[in-house]
Amino acid sequence: MRDPAARLPRTVWALGLVSLFMDASSESIHALLPLFLTVSLGATAATVGLIDGVAEAVASVTKMFSGYISDRLGRRKPLVLLGYGLAALSKPLFPLATSATTVFAARFADRIGKGLRGAPRDALVADVTPPEMRGRAFGLRQALDTAGAFFGPLAAIGLMAAFADNMRLVFWIASVPALLAVVCVLVGVEDRATPPSKAPQVPLHLSELKRLPGDFWQVIGLAVVFMLARFSEAFLILKASAVGLPLMWAPLVLVVMNAVYALGSYPAGVWADRSPPRRLLLVGLTCLIAADLALASAATAVGAFVGIALWGAHMALSQGLLAKLVAEHAPAELRGSAFGIFNLATGVAALVASVLAGVLWDWQGAGATFLTGAGFAALAGLLAWRIAAANRN
Repeated sequence: MRDPAARLPRTVWALGLVSLFMDASSESIHALLPLFLTVSLGATAATVGLIDGVAEAVASVTKMFSGYISDRLGRRKPLVLLGYGLAALSKPLFPLATSATTVFAARFADRIGKGLRGAPRDALVADVTPPEMRGRAFGLRQALDTAGAFFGPLAAIGLMAAFADNMRLVFWIASVPALLAVVCVLVGVEDRATPPSKAPQVPLHLSELKRLPGDFWQVIGLAVVFMLARFSEAFLILKASAVGLPLMWAPLVLVVMNAVYALGSYPAGVWADRSPPRRLLLVGLTCLIAADLALASAATAVGAFVGIALWGAHMALSQGLLAKLVAEHAPAELRGSAFGIFNLATGVAALVASVLAGVLWDWQGAGATFLTGAGFAALAGLLAWRIAAANRN
């Protein structure tokens, strides 16, 4: 039987390839960045958490506006192109950095680019895909995105070996796939015209909020609690380094995590199209709790990598599912705004989670960071169970 993914629209495939190239660029940098900050620039774990948390929060706030603007325009591609273009332009700042402040500026610009493209891109995937195939579409895009996040750190390992642990040179080379991503947007992505939104010219206007159903706000509340358990993957790298992983092999953390993530994303998308969402979400949260417990107790690199692989499994099971739930519970003409609200809420939660993780790490050590994450994941599972039970009644 022919794979249903082959029938997905060309734009879904193109956006997947764009994500692959950009993530290959970004993750080859991010795989080394926590150690670049702490070893080369002398930053603390709390600083690492703050930089990552603020960067992701900025991306999420920007997604709120970009999603709304794409609804107003009835076009998605211009903002997608602008977002990827800004991210590509930010990449040379990393090898030029001589302080944590410059790294922060580079991450800030990069995440603004992510924010500009994220909500319009996800809305465009939903626009061009039949409803019965959206789980597959989001799963495929996420799988290609994560394949880039797998190959980027793998390339970083090879480049670190070839250039005697010269992280700055690796950062320069990582700029190339970012430029390829911009080219792919220009030549491969086709817009789908949608009726421009008639909402007032103010994001989050009350009349707009009232049009979003209660089920949508339940998804938002659940996602916020979920994200409190999902601090930055920088702490996975710091943990592996703390238990003995050499500097050159630090990118292997993201290689392993993203290999599991990429391989699981499309099957998880198919599962999401065929099963109640609660079931998939609870399995994902179980993987996250197991990952946190493994990382909290790991005393060797092998033990840490067990937790890292489980972290990748929870990402595969949850990320595409949450996007599918947002798409299903928002009116088509407000879909970009809905993704913007979702990303704003989860981004603020991610900021809190990453800052808290860094403070706990400096204060009580890695164990406190990961055990707190497990506690928030268990709370999210309880909330998912209660929402599903209430909806059945």
